[in-house]
Amino acid sequence: MREETYRSKPDMTVNIAGVELKNPVMTASGTFGSGMEYSEFVDLNHLGAVVTKGVANKPWEGNPTPRVAEVYGGMLNAIGLQNPGIDVFIERDLAFLKQFDTKVIVNVCGHTEEEYLEVVERLADEPVDMLEINVSCPNVKQGAIQFGQDPGCLEDITAKIKRIAKQPVIMKLTPNVTDISVMARAAEAGGADAISLINTITGMKIDIEKRRFVLANRTGGLSGPAIKPVAVRMVWQAAQAVKIPIIGMGGIASAEDAVEFMLAGASAVAVGAMNFHDPYLTQKVVDGMEQYLMRHNIQTVRELTGAVQ
Repeated sequence: MREETYRSKPDMTVNIAGVELKNPVMTASGTFGSGMEYSEFVDLNHLGAVVTKGVANKPWEGNPTPRVAEVYGGMLNAIGLQNPGIDVFIERDLAFLKQFDTKVIVNVCGHTEEEYLEVVERLADEPVDMLEINVSCPNVKQGAIQFGQDPGCLEDITAKIKRIAKQPVIMKLTPNVTDISVMARAAEAGGADAISLINTITGMKIDIEKRRFVLANRTGGLSGPAIKPVAVRMVWQAAQAVKIPIIGMGGIASAEDAVEFMLAGASAVAVGAMNFHDPYLTQKVVDGMEQYLMRHNIQTVRELTGAVQ
């Protein structure tokens, strides 16, 4: 009887830096907007958290077009963090998200320390549960990627953000480094409450008939199933290096993929590029993970974290 009780409804809750999520599934920044469009397909109340598109202290136009290209096993994008700026974001996006019973994680971007800190300060008294600091976008020509590739810079900006942030801080790490463990430890040393990884891998596509770069930016961020084995490996390496929670992402296309990330050491997962392929995917991943737990007689989803042998 006791077995039947928990097999019918396993405990899906997870805790990230003191914030309890109803399940470990969230959206990856830049692939879900702020949920407005996707709310026609997915019940946002069903998700552990919605992670917003990156927001800066003022509007960013992003990179010139073309800036998206399909490639084998995924896509390249060089959007360049186009966003309407913090004022519009608070008035429009946060107001929309407030109506749902899900955690809100705001992705913060900037070119300079001052730009990051300005947004963090503006969000201090807003209905935001956590901040994800994007120091890892490969499509911004200045600022962010430099912080994400230098451990000293990463530790320093993490510490400065932590000094003024009212919400727990997640540092989003780039895979475009020699050793992800070094970067994970730098974020932890700076006081990060959690880390998320991986962001996109820098890639390129050339039109052989035109002999031209397909993207106006020449390079872009590769996402989708093609990067998943790299992402799982980096999550595992980071989990060996730090004690803070890890949010794993990179090519998740199913509940089985999400389980794999958690076994590697993630406490939660984020679904990204595959939202474009299947707008219902996040909810399918939640339901599929619950079914996996029941199938394997696992009482809580937290038991999966780092359970690989």
